[in-house]
Amino acid sequence: MSSTPGRAVRRALTAIVPVTALLTLTACGSDSTPAAGTSQAAAPGSPGLTAARAALQKYSERPASISVTQPVGKKIPKGKEIDFILCGVQSCKDLADFFTEGAEELGWKVKQIATQGTPESVQAAYEQVLRDKPDAVVASGFPRAVYAKQLARLKAADIPVIQSNADDVVGDGVSLLKNGPKDVGVQGEMLASWVVSDSGAEANTVYFDLPAYSILKPVKDSFAAKYREWCAGCALDNVDVPITAVGKDMPDRVVSYLRSHPKVTHVVFSLGLLNVGVPAALKTAGVTGKHLVVNVGDAQNYQYIQSGLSDGAMALNSHETAWIQVDALARHFTGQSMDVDQRAELPNMLVTKGNLPSADGDFPIVEDYQAQFKALWGLS
Repeated sequence: MSSTPGRAVRRALTAIVPVTALLTLTACGSDSTPAAGTSQAAAPGSPGLTAARAALQKYSERPASISVTQPVGKKIPKGKEIDFILCGVQSCKDLADFFTEGAEELGWKVKQIATQGTPESVQAAYEQVLRDKPDAVVASGFPRAVYAKQLARLKAADIPVIQSNADDVVGDGVSLLKNGPKDVGVQGEMLASWVVSDSGAEANTVYFDLPAYSILKPVKDSFAAKYREWCAGCALDNVDVPITAVGKDMPDRVVSYLRSHPKVTHVVFSLGLLNVGVPAALKTAGVTGKHLVVNVGDAQNYQYIQSGLSDGAMALNSHETAWIQVDALARHFTGQSMDVDQRAELPNMLVTKGNLPSADGDFPIVEDYQAQFKALWGLS
């Protein structure tokens, strides 16, 4: 999106949105299995409901530690210069700022390069990187196809490129990828565990998705698989949303859908930004009794949860992702492999009003993650 629809939506936009979304506008449509008015509830105490509640209990606990435990074990060189390419939305700027905080702990300098999120501006940023010749490059959300030419030149120059929240794989110039396709599927399971538990396995659910964002497909697939496993016979409708609806008529679309499907009890959004403005629109329209949960929470949705306007969110691990990228480069600059960071699982948490750490903004999932990373770096 070369322009953003307002401050609230800018903050709600997430770094997991790849640039491929900018290349394709997907038409709005829906498919359902079964129809969204024909829910057949599971029996109370069913194995599915028991499994969903067990999963929800696990995902509702705030992780106490990062998953990387192996110290760098060598003196980390100072003075390294890192170029961080922004993706054009606030969440990418947040990620870059968190990375910069970690890098500064090691005496590194980070140059943030702005883009508008368009393929042309991303390519221009990578051209700037090639002129800068930094010690490493970090970016988020960009599919390899957008910058393949520049990536090949960076690989030839032996400059590592670190990616996150992108539909990609490690190799051929990409040295580290966090929150890739293999990592994000658990988010769908987390959402399903909440819906099934909250409804007592009697849900009638609609899932609003942005199909042009290919990194979100594993989330949608995982949600559907676990929902059907745990809530056999429960209705599930999938509604595809075009990018043009974001920040514009998305609340009206939700209101219209729920008016025409009054039996729906639970509404799931594949990204938090799709829920921005929805609670107010539902109240104005007199649509009540609906339970809302989002994938990838943000400050706006956390405020909704605290105020009782929304019910739950999968919290994004931006702080930990950024510092694990710093950790990976610390190992690279000391002649070690990044494999320990590539294998490490990022923390996840399903937040509701009862366990919300903060509604003031993006919060770390692991509360003292900084101290834990600094211990690995020999700084404590």
